[in-house]
Amino acid sequence: MLIKSAEFVISAVRPQQYPAEELPEFAFAGRSNVGKSSLINTLVSRRKLVQTSSTPGKTRLINFFRVNDALMFVDLPGYGYARVSEEERLKWRPMIEKYLSSRENLKAVVLILDIRRTPNEEDAQLLNWLARREIAAVLVVTKTDKLSKTSQAKQLKIIAGALETDPEELVLFSAKSRQGRDVLWRTLVDLATAAPEDERA
Repeated sequence: MLIKSAEFVISAVRPQQYPAEELPEFAFAGRSNVGKSSLINTLVSRRKLVQTSSTPGKTRLINFFRVNDALMFVDLPGYGYARVSEEERLKWRPMIEKYLSSRENLKAVVLILDIRRTPNEEDAQLLNWLARREIAAVLVVTKTDKLSKTSQAKQLKIIAGALETDPEELVLFSAKSRQGRDVLWRTLVDLATAAPEDERA
């Protein structure tokens, strides 16, 4: 995918703050520190469109980015970071669920998983929540450059088993080597251009 433009649009908390539902939209979700910001930056070929941080829990709002004036990427707050207060985490959940359940132009949620970590209950809950609402999910396993091919294969089986899916459904991704960038872009473009009856498979 040739990226001609990628720009920040707005940070939102409430639906009234969301931009107009004009473009196909993809939300990016995952536990804190799975490489979500780096993944989005790699997809759009920008180093600092989304601010990366070594501190988990950095993203606290719903951030919208317009790509090529053709798609909208939405960076959701990471979940599962223990050092964020319980009060704040309780605010995040309804904020995220309201967004996910209300956007008619949402084509899919990209669920991001660290290849070195076994999916936990929160990952499974989100996947099940999306399935119940017939929202498509794209499963992306990041930081593949951290493991050998043998270890990757082993971890993919563990991750797929925990999420009750086929390992072939997992997109391998590395921000460092750009592995998986083209595969993920093809998946997103296919979903963006799918016929309405096929959008939420």
